[in-house]
Amino acid sequence: MDELYVHEERAVAPSLGIDAVRVLAHALRARRLEACWTALLVSLWVLDFLLAQGFFYLFLLSCALLLLAAWARGGAMGAFRADYPGADGVTVTRRRAAAVLRVLGCLTLLSYVVSALTQALTDGQSDSGWLQDFAPGLATGSDTTAAWFALVIPAAMAAAVALHREHVARVLATDLEPETFADPAADPAERFEGGRFQRVRALIRREQHSPVILYHDRHPFLGAGTAHDTWTLAVELRPREGGDPVPLDNRVILERIRPLVEKLRTPSAQGTASAQGTARAAAESRDRLRGLELDECVFLKVTGLRSRSFVPYGEADFARERAEAVEEGGEIRRHFLRIRVGAWREEVVTTVFVRVHTQGGMLMLEFAPHVLRPIRPDFRAVDRLSDSHRRGGLPGKVIWALGRMPTAAGRAVIHAFRSAAFVWRMYAGGYEAAIPDGPWASVRELGSDVGASLFQEMDVSRYLKSVEDRVANGVRRALDEAGWETGEFEQKVINVSGGGVFIESAEHSAFGFGDHNTISNTTGSNGAGGGHGDG
Repeated sequence: MDELYVHEERAVAPSLGIDAVRVLAHALRARRLEACWTALLVSLWVLDFLLAQGFFYLFLLSCALLLLAAWARGGAMGAFRADYPGADGVTVTRRRAAAVLRVLGCLTLLSYVVSALTQALTDGQSDSGWLQDFAPGLATGSDTTAAWFALVIPAAMAAAVALHREHVARVLATDLEPETFADPAADPAERFEGGRFQRVRALIRREQHSPVILYHDRHPFLGAGTAHDTWTLAVELRPREGGDPVPLDNRVILERIRPLVEKLRTPSAQGTASAQGTARAAAESRDRLRGLELDECVFLKVTGLRSRSFVPYGEADFARERAEAVEEGGEIRRHFLRIRVGAWREEVVTTVFVRVHTQGGMLMLEFAPHVLRPIRPDFRAVDRLSDSHRRGGLPGKVIWALGRMPTAAGRAVIHAFRSAAFVWRMYAGGYEAAIPDGPWASVRELGSDVGASLFQEMDVSRYLKSVEDRVANGVRRALDEAGWETGEFEQKVINVSGGGVFIESAEHSAFGFGDHNTISNTTGSNGAGGGHGDG
């Protein structure tokens, strides 16, 4: 919300595999719905303060203790809570502290209920029970009517909490159901007519999938995920013996890379070279490389612009930027060949940025793979949990609502202050007229898990090795066809892409091979040392 909606001056990071507009629309809708339920619970809090007299403070204390216990316990505090192992990710010390706070909160709440029941059922003929012992000043003036309100208002809060959960479950089952969500025109979140939302939505749709990428100095590849084995090599352009080399520019090399990478979309013909066999293999293949996307992009800084609307996103503007950037090898404006493979229903996105530059008789090749990890398990668990809730019986829902009421009521007060702070930042910050800035966060990266399954890692490795081989082969062919030596380039690619270091000179050096080896280096006539070991 802060990145896309409040900070209107910030450009949006590239949206790989998602539509940031719809994410924002549903986030705003969820905030509006949450604000309605928060207003209801805060109103009940006000009624409890006015009508429950001294009982209000005991109820407030019990809610505060249980809310602290929920915070110490960790995990989400919404209508549904992920229940997979390690979902909370808290230490044993915090668990124990949460248990102590929970016990104290439950005892306080139990005493509150007993005191209110005693006062209500005895028709004011006795004192307020535990409340009288705990805080005599609070019990003074707490009559039978106040005791009944002290029982009815929390029950109304529990009913509101239960209805809120039912509403969230219904939204997940209907509006966010895959078939319904596939139609943006029928999406109620998209029909919001707020002026700020309409303005921000137009900017995001213009930027998120554009080949012109506005970046920030601190994280230029924001939105593409985590860097994965990035490497760069430089090789001397040496004429092939007996040949007459022709000058090479960056565009020629890129055009040799492109068709080789595009061929990765075509599956093997399964033993037959006929066109019919190739078509049948293409129809049967499920390899995600068949959906490989390849395009060119230009990275620009927003420095010097007065508005995000002034960025050259038109086709003619991009063609001009691309033609200038591909050959200049600049620092601020950079041209990349972008190769993208979306797998596992776009949960694992592999993007490779390739940059080629020739300067001073040298060829420089930059290979920058990035991987977007799968979404966090919480997002998948919520569908299962909401479905289980809808299939559950009424007794279980009532017990859940009574158990979660104190913490939900306490969170409503906190959420009210947070909503007020959000509105203050949005309207008092003046961000809509601020100087444009690059993106500081990616919605897709914020929702990504820290790791991936072994199958997913294997797929990522396969995609990267396939693309890497085709890119290197394209550069090698361009060099060969232009009459330049390719041996040094091939050797450097093998070493650098494999994670090693290409050593051009071994003079006065020592080498070791295998594990547990011993290295020695002498300065004798041969200038070299040796190594031995059991590896």
